[in-house]
Amino acid sequence: MNEQAAEQLPDDVDTLKALLLQKQQRIRLLEEQILLMRDKHFTSGSEQASNQLGFFDEAEAEADAEPPEAPATTSPATTPKKPAGRQQLPADLPRVRREHDLPEAEKICTCGCQMREIGEETSEQLDIIPAKIQVIQHVRKKYACKACEAGVKTTPLPAQPISRSSASPGLLAQITVAKYQDALPLARQEKIFHRIGVDLPRNTLASWIIRCSQLVQPLLNLLEDRLRDGPIIQCDETPVQVLKEPDKPPESQSYMWVRLGGLSDESVVLYDYYASRSGEVAGTLLSGFNGYLQTDDYAGYHAVGAEKGIIHLGCWAHARRKFIEAQKVADSKNKKSKGKDKNKKNRPSKADIALNYIGHLYGIERKCKHLSPEERYQLRQAKSLPVLNKLRSWLDKNLPGALPKTALGKALFYLQKNWEKLCVYTEDGRLNIDNNGAENAIRPFVIGRKNWLFSDTTNGAKASAALYSLIETAKANDLEPYDYLRRVYAELPQANTVEAIEALLPWNAKEALLAEKRALAEGGEG
Repeated sequence: MNEQAAEQLPDDVDTLKALLLQKQQRIRLLEEQILLMRDKHFTSGSEQASNQLGFFDEAEAEADAEPPEAPATTSPATTPKKPAGRQQLPADLPRVRREHDLPEAEKICTCGCQMREIGEETSEQLDIIPAKIQVIQHVRKKYACKACEAGVKTTPLPAQPISRSSASPGLLAQITVAKYQDALPLARQEKIFHRIGVDLPRNTLASWIIRCSQLVQPLLNLLEDRLRDGPIIQCDETPVQVLKEPDKPPESQSYMWVRLGGLSDESVVLYDYYASRSGEVAGTLLSGFNGYLQTDDYAGYHAVGAEKGIIHLGCWAHARRKFIEAQKVADSKNKKSKGKDKNKKNRPSKADIALNYIGHLYGIERKCKHLSPEERYQLRQAKSLPVLNKLRSWLDKNLPGALPKTALGKALFYLQKNWEKLCVYTEDGRLNIDNNGAENAIRPFVIGRKNWLFSDTTNGAKASAALYSLIETAKANDLEPYDYLRRVYAELPQANTVEAIEALLPWNAKEALLAEKRALAEGGEG
């Protein structure tokens, strides 16, 4: 410390101690931030992997046990192993039989007798046929009257997904799924098509994507209605960069929002592109909705969550993550102190205790996963509420002494701030303990973004939102995205009534698609 800095220190001992304490707390906060940044950069993002002492796994496995403040053991729960050996190939794949026989000379036994066939051994090998490009010729008959030569009649061409285009529904479905399901940018698809002898420039592919998104808009309108008819909507959002966003610099962030909901047998996932993350966007996306809204603690949802007719749920996964961060900090301190005193035993930290309680809550959820909503409600009332009451008492005991800016303090204050919203899930068996459904729904977009990095225009971003919506909704209803999109692109241009469009909703098209798949499997060779 130089002389000038020393002269600025207070002479009063109590004031000097308070200043020193403030500096120590600042150093501790910086050390925690460095630790968490280093952990995020170098270690796995798995929440369970971060739980090094295994308390969370143990608590899930022993959901019926009384949740102790100090875990009884540090051994992680065992997970069932997959059967050893090679797994059988799917039974619904077509089989091609290839017989292998002994040469005639080898069918003579060493005793001189002719050997007889007594059976066969079968082994299977998975094969793949590379993509095959073909040209569909639409041949339209022409008719004329030789007597009066009044005119010529030509059979009309059925409505196509893109008029005056060489793209069939199957090709458009392949391009869409490759980009939005397999995260394959159009530039790479252009090269793949070139390798198999077809010239499809990326600007042509981009134009087709835009046209497809416009084609499916009537279907998206119906999905929007079904989403709002459901009792619950989960929301999440993630950044996206759009280079040509009006009135914004190219390096600025815009956002892709996702909503997940629908009825119990009709899952709907909708993406929406907006230039901002403001609460006004959340208000627009949820205007007129009555029911449960489940989100993280982002402030943009607070105003909507407070509206009449909406009950706002919290997310236990977010609360858990904050305690996992606090656990990492505590583990690092334990390692340091143990390095100084090797005989010192590790005691469970406050973060460990909180995670143990939360683990019990998740363990109960695993038990009621396949129950009816009413049965789930009853189990939560009997099992989850006592755990929540104990956790609440523990929180009240430890919150007053917590420093708000430390990792543990942030976790405790998050729990305190969101407590009421975090407990709502026990009031209705249809509700989820966390918002992971919406996070999982938006993950394919996040993965794809790593490959294509940004959107060029707002039209492109909106097209992406539309087609991600159809693909993720198809997956949520157990449909293969390519099969579903091919059917949509083929039939939607000819759907002239609301009933015809409704027939293309995933849950309505499911049986027809399954029947088509069975017919193709039965028509295979072998």
